[in-house]
Amino acid sequence: MDFDIITIFPEFFNGPLSHGMVFQAQKRGLIDIRIHDLRDFTTDRHKTVDDRPFGGGAGMVLKPEPLFRAIRKIRAEKTSLPSKVVLLTPQGKRFEQRQASQFSALHQAILICGRYEGVDERVAECLVDEELSIGDYVLSGGELAACVFVDAVTRLLPGVLNNSSSAVNESFAAVENTLIPTDSSVLDYPHYTRPEDFEGQRVPEVLLSGDHKRVECWRRKKALEKTLKNRPDLLQYATLSEEDKQLLG
Repeated sequence: MDFDIITIFPEFFNGPLSHGMVFQAQKRGLIDIRIHDLRDFTTDRHKTVDDRPFGGGAGMVLKPEPLFRAIRKIRAEKTSLPSKVVLLTPQGKRFEQRQASQFSALHQAILICGRYEGVDERVAECLVDEELSIGDYVLSGGELAACVFVDAVTRLLPGVLNNSSSAVNESFAAVENTLIPTDSSVLDYPHYTRPEDFEGQRVPEVLLSGDHKRVECWRRKKALEKTLKNRPDLLQYATLSEEDKQLLG
């Protein structure tokens, strides 16, 4: 999959995208990340990318001309590939696991990193397929959000994770399981590793029992309890089975 990121701070991405899973995916040729400096698509000697908003108000707005040139050039290079243009902005829909899964089926995502007071609305109206936000808060720019997007989508691509089940049995994932509905929306269950006893805190006996059915039930119960405690809003989206209701008591 190709990720094309348009930004006024191209050097920002030297660190976040050069480590861990995303870096390994690049080395193995599973993804290609290209950073485009928006200033390269300007025509004036000052490389101007922003201007004052019409109607007055604080701050500056990213101009439409450089962004139109950038996106048209990027798309012209790979016209046959299914792709989407994403504007990362606080005004966008909240980016969730379901959307990450949908984007992982594409061949290309073009990401626009918003800055200042925002982006000229004509860019959103004419070029953008999705406006996305990574949370209900405001960042100084879309660069961090772009890194989050790339990471979330990349880990869902075939062959990226050493264990493919890692992307299935986790928070927000729809799990194919006899106890867990396919549209389940719950957090991940607790995890334990060695030692079995750490400063008097023991690993739950059920995890040492070797009884896979009991382990499955325990994990589902703990996942439901954690969701109810930390993200009760998610349970309204979950289809709770009769077994779930019994586990929650």
